[in-house]
Amino acid sequence: MSSHDFGGIAVLGLVPAETQGPRPRSAMTRRILQTLLASVALIAGGAAPALAATSVSGAHGFAAGVVVVKFRGQRPGRALPLAPGASVREAAAALGSDPRVAYAAPDYIATASAAPEGVEPLDPDDPGTLADSPVPGLPGDWALKQWNFLSREGPATPRLPTSPGGIDVVTAWRHLLDAGRPGGEGVTVAVLDTGVAYRSFKRSFRRSPDFTSSQFVPGYDFVGHDRLPLDENGHGTHVAGTIGERTDNGVGLTGIAYGAKLMPVRVLDRHGRGDSVDIVKGIRFAVAHGADVINMSFNFGCRKRVPIVDEALRAAYAKGVVTVASAGNLGSENCVSEPATGPHVIGVGGTTEGGCLGSYSLAGNAIDLVAPGGGTPRRNCPSVSARPIYQVTLQPNSTDSFTIPLNFVGTSMAAAHVSGVAALVLASGTLAAGLSPRKRVDAVRRRLRRTAHSLGLPATRQGAGLIDAGLATQPLPQAPLRGARR
Repeated sequence: MSSHDFGGIAVLGLVPAETQGPRPRSAMTRRILQTLLASVALIAGGAAPALAATSVSGAHGFAAGVVVVKFRGQRPGRALPLAPGASVREAAAALGSDPRVAYAAPDYIATASAAPEGVEPLDPDDPGTLADSPVPGLPGDWALKQWNFLSREGPATPRLPTSPGGIDVVTAWRHLLDAGRPGGEGVTVAVLDTGVAYRSFKRSFRRSPDFTSSQFVPGYDFVGHDRLPLDENGHGTHVAGTIGERTDNGVGLTGIAYGAKLMPVRVLDRHGRGDSVDIVKGIRFAVAHGADVINMSFNFGCRKRVPIVDEALRAAYAKGVVTVASAGNLGSENCVSEPATGPHVIGVGGTTEGGCLGSYSLAGNAIDLVAPGGGTPRRNCPSVSARPIYQVTLQPNSTDSFTIPLNFVGTSMAAAHVSGVAALVLASGTLAAGLSPRKRVDAVRRRLRRTAHSLGLPATRQGAGLIDAGLATQPLPQAPLRGARR
C-alpha cells in the first residue's frame, strides 16, 4: 500500500500535537513512556523503536507498526510507533496489561458502508442533470427518482407521487420554510468520508454541478494532510448530496438539508478505508470548527473495540454535537459495529423503496432508527421495489465527471438521511429552548425516535422504526408520538 493511499499512517510516529493533546512532560511520565517502549522493543527481539513505512492488514484490519495507547490520568489516546517486526497484537496486549495504561489497541481500519449490488454502476445516458419529462403532466424533476423523499401516504398528485419507503421530506421543507430556516439554514453538518467534490482544483478536480461553493465551510484532508478534502472515490460526494445537495437549481437532484452548510472532512482514502487515528482527528476537527451534526458512513470490523474513537465521540456529545453512523452492511460486516455502537451515536439501519428492511441491514442493540438505503428487500416484503438511492456523484475512476449511479445502496445512504433530518430538527425550533449541549443531543435523538414509524419488527432490527422528516419537524405540540423509547 503506497503512502498516497494511506497518508495518515504512512510514517510512524506520534500523532501531531494539535490533535493528540499535550505530550507527557513530567520526569515520571517520561520514565513510564521509556519503560513501556522498552517492553514493546523486547517483544520485537530487542530492537529500538524507529520510524518506518507501514502497511495495512487488509480491510477491517489494522495499521502495521503502530499501537494506540492512553496513559492513565492523561488524555486523549495517541499513536505510538513499534519496533520493526513487532507484533501489533502482542504489543497492545503487553501495554494493556500495565496498570499505568488505560488502554492499548491496534490502529484499526474502517471501511465505507455502501453495499453495491449486481447492477451496472451507472447509467451511461444519464449526465447527472435532469430534463423535462417526456410524459405530459408528470414531473421532470427530482420526484421521478427520489422516492426516498416522498410521503408514505396520500394524497398523491401527478407531480408528487407517494412511496411506501419515503420519509416525507417535502412536508419537512414546508415546516422549515414556516420557521424561517429553509432547508436547515444555520446548521452545519460535517461529512467524515472519502472527501467531497466541493470545489474545482487545477485540471484534475471539478465541483459537483449540484453543489455551490457557498454552501461549504472549510474542512480538512486527514489522509492527504492538506486543506483540500477532495473526493477520489465518489462515496463521500454521494453521502453529502443526500444530506445537502442544492434544490431549485435545474441541476441533478436535491438534498434533505439543502440550506445547511456542509463541512467536508476526509478520513477515508480513495479505496474507502481509513484508520482510527485519522478518524479521531476528523471528529475533533468537526467539533472544534462548529459542526452541529457529524455523519459517519463507515464501520470498523465486527466487535472491534476502538477506545480512541469512543473518547472522541464522548467529547462530541459533551459539546452538543449530534453524531450519526451507519450500522454496517451484511457481507461487509457481520454485526453492527463502531462507530454505530459508540457512545451517544445514532446507529442507522437501511430500508428499501417498498418500506421494508434492506437485505443488507444488520440487527443489534445499537440500532436506533432505520432510513432509506435502497436496494433489495429482505424476504416476505410485500413490495419488490428495489431502486437505489439516487444522487449526483463522481463517475467511477474519475474526479472531474459526474453521473447519477444505479448501485449506491446500504446503510451509508441511510445514515445520510438521518443526518439530514437531524439538521432540519435542529433548525426547526421544535426543541425546547435553553437546553444544555448534552440535552440538546438527547432531545434530537428522542425526537427522531418518537416520530418514527414502526415496521412491526423487533427493536434490534428497526430501532424505533423508519424516520419521518415531516413529523420530526412538525411544530409542537401537534406532532403525534410514534415508536417506543429504548
